[in-house]
Amino acid sequence: MIVPKYSPKSVKITDMAIEERPREKLLQRGAEALTNAELLAIFLRTGIKGKSAIDLAKDLLEEFGDLRSLLGADQQRFCQAKGLGDAKFAQLQACVEMSRRYLRECLERGDILSSPDDTKNFLLTELSGCSQEVFACLFLDTKHRVITFDKMFFGTINSASVYPREIVKKALQHNAAALILAHNHPSGIAEPSNTDLQLTKRLKETLELVDIRVLDHFVIGDGYCVSFIEEGLF
Repeated sequence: MIVPKYSPKSVKITDMAIEERPREKLLQRGAEALTNAELLAIFLRTGIKGKSAIDLAKDLLEEFGDLRSLLGADQQRFCQAKGLGDAKFAQLQACVEMSRRYLRECLERGDILSSPDDTKNFLLTELSGCSQEVFACLFLDTKHRVITFDKMFFGTINSASVYPREIVKKALQHNAAALILAHNHPSGIAEPSNTDLQLTKRLKETLELVDIRVLDHFVIGDGYCVSFIEEGLF
């Protein structure tokens, strides 16, 4: 005799205690109090037949593995998931881009050295989850305010060719007085390699010849980053 697999009935959000409903919970306790599934449920707004928005959110996080993989999925992969589609993909990409612009504007408003957390969050948003290695520079003025952020060199899954002359040329073009280096490790492990250390030393020495300071170098991993300054590598 085959016993049918038990599937618990989905609880409608409207049947939940008011203080446990994602939207009300956010308004009362702040967004940081919500789980990934609850935050995603607010974005989804509605569920599908037999599943509430929270249940659907949990299924999606299980299907994609984590929130980062869901946010980083391309349009085709994203839209294949049940309950999603082109409209949701467009909405999500708009949210991600607004986050990037918000963090960029936070950096542009003042001295970058006074907001290390904003710097890390911005670089994580820009470089975390990239499938290939990307080497980028934050170009700064004399007051260490952001002039621009440039993704300059792109490599394979584990390397990128970096040309100091091109960085010097770009820094002079922007009239930069200082810069911050950053690159990601597609492996997800933000551990500086010997190659990273040698390259940083070479870039510092090259840029000093034109009176431009390298303030730090960040290595971006899977959801976290390592600062050369904080690790005592400068």
